[in-house]
Amino acid sequence: MSAGTRRRPVVALVLFAVSLVACLVTGVSWALAANDSSIAYAEVRDEALRDGQNAIINFNTLDYRDVERGLQNWENNSTGPLRDEIRQGRKDYATQIEQKRSTTTARVLDSGIVELDERAGKARMIAVLQVTVAVEGQPPATKQDRYQAELTREGDTWKLSALGLVPVG
Repeated sequence: MSAGTRRRPVVALVLFAVSLVACLVTGVSWALAANDSSIAYAEVRDEALRDGQNAIINFNTLDYRDVERGLQNWENNSTGPLRDEIRQGRKDYATQIEQKRSTTTARVLDSGIVELDERAGKARMIAVLQVTVAVEGQPPATKQDRYQAELTREGDTWKLSALGLVPVG
């Protein structure tokens, strides 16, 4: 038997051992990552941010020709005292929007969750929006607004419980 022939089983055994160790390390790493609470926290944060962005967009997108749908979106995307305020002022809001004969559309330029209490179902976010306002008979005007919002989880959805403009300067 030659020296090369005697080394083949040893090389094969070493390669098998290295492969086995690599599989074990990968498996343990995967199991640890799958059970990492920071991943679950990040998923909740992302859900809150996504729902918050959609809610703020809905609060800044209105068409005087279909005010009821817009106000229903406000109500559907809010909870707590903010929802109560919308319900109580709904008739006045509709009158004001219809009298102004304006249409607004919004898009989020940037946003982030600044505080999240997953157990309490509460979050705070900030957002910068670009809002285009079109008043009948005038060219559209675009502005940027900064918002701070409080979110409350209601079921599987995060809704606005407070919304306010952040002063610039």
